[in-house]
Amino acid sequence: MVKGRALHFVFKVADRTLTAKFYREVLGMKVLRHEEFSEGCEAACNGPYANRWSKTMVGYGPEDNHFVVELTYNYGVTHYEQGNDFLGLTIQSSESLKRAASLNWPIKEQNGIKFVEAPGGYKFYIIDKPQPIDKDPVQKVSLASSNLSRSIAYWNGLLSLKIYEQNDKSAVLGFADDQAKLELVDIGGPVNHAKAYGRIAFSCPFQEQPIIDQKIQEANGKILTPLISLDTPGKATVRVIILADPDDHEICFVDDESFRQLSQVDPNSEADLDKFIKSDKSRAAN
Repeated sequence: MVKGRALHFVFKVADRTLTAKFYREVLGMKVLRHEEFSEGCEAACNGPYANRWSKTMVGYGPEDNHFVVELTYNYGVTHYEQGNDFLGLTIQSSESLKRAASLNWPIKEQNGIKFVEAPGGYKFYIIDKPQPIDKDPVQKVSLASSNLSRSIAYWNGLLSLKIYEQNDKSAVLGFADDQAKLELVDIGGPVNHAKAYGRIAFSCPFQEQPIIDQKIQEANGKILTPLISLDTPGKATVRVIILADPDDHEICFVDDESFRQLSQVDPNSEADLDKFIKSDKSRAAN
């Protein structure tokens, strides 16, 4: 039984300036950490790119007790083709709708639920109720499935996520009641990840990572990156393993002990992000 903790979802962003405006001014999230890298990540955190890139974590509170968003920006890449793999992230925040309206940011509606789109086309469904202050406003991440029963067998059977809700077309799973959930939605056809594909991240105790590795190997599942230690300059080194589910959704498991050190909020991150946005000439070069 894996003791997991939901951490974040990774988006590739092409326009860092407009993206920062969306998360800060529309959703009302804070910049938690910002890191710059001179070359690609060994675990392909920034995708299959060997260039300079940055990572910005944004959310409503520390990653210790909030599900946050990781924004990866590859210098010089100005567009990512979007697939049908990521369906949306659901947040309870009527305040976000008010901010979107005041900024003339388009508010759309689907199946009776309002949503706004981040630059790049990523959907954020907004439950029109006051944003909670005693718990995380982020409720769930929704991903596409080509075969729901097969997806459930993987996430529940292999990775030990508990099933909270289930019907013929979707299932909601998670590791704990007080964490953001994963919703799998059967789209009745193949899942296309295109170039904008993301990654969902969880943590687990250090000693459990080899157990996950063994379980996936025994089930002939996909391991994209075997257990590897990743360094962040001046910060904690974390061990990760990267998996892919039956629809090739990327899944990262980091060791919880080191990640709690790495994920501490950096009070300088807001200013750092603005500084690097201002000095970035890579988009103009294209």
